[in-house]
Order: sequence, then structure tokens, then C-alpha cells
Amino acid sequence: MPAVAQQDEITPFQEHHPTTVEQGRFCLARCTCGWRGPARRARSRARADAAEHLEHAEGRSEGRVDAEPS
Repeated sequence: MPAVAQQDEITPFQEHHPTTVEQGRFCLARCTCGWRGPARRARSRARADAAEHLEHAEGRSEGRVDAEPS
């Protein structure tokens, strides 16, 4: 299941530069557009959250078809 973002709307005109931030034992992804991912214990999962956010923001994840039609 995809991570739930703290910000519901992502507009195409916003700048998106996601990073990860450590807070104690947790790591979370943040973006310059204001989006925040959930706190994770695994840095790799926080980085994946950031990558998923960027894909969604750039419109690469919506309506995407991976298989070629036959």
C-alpha cells in the first residue's frame, strides 16, 4: 500500500525537491512543496517514499501502463 502523504494536493507548478531527514531513531521524507512522508525506521523506506512522491508529482505514476497492449 502506498504511503499516505500529509499534503493531499500536489500541483504541477510547485517545485519538488524531496529529501530525507532524521529525527531520533526515525527517518522521514520531506519535499519543498510541503509534502511529508511517514516516519520510518529504515532510511531506505524513507528514500523510497521520497521517490514515490516525486514520481507522483511528475505524473509518472498515474494511469501508467507497464505492459504493452497485445
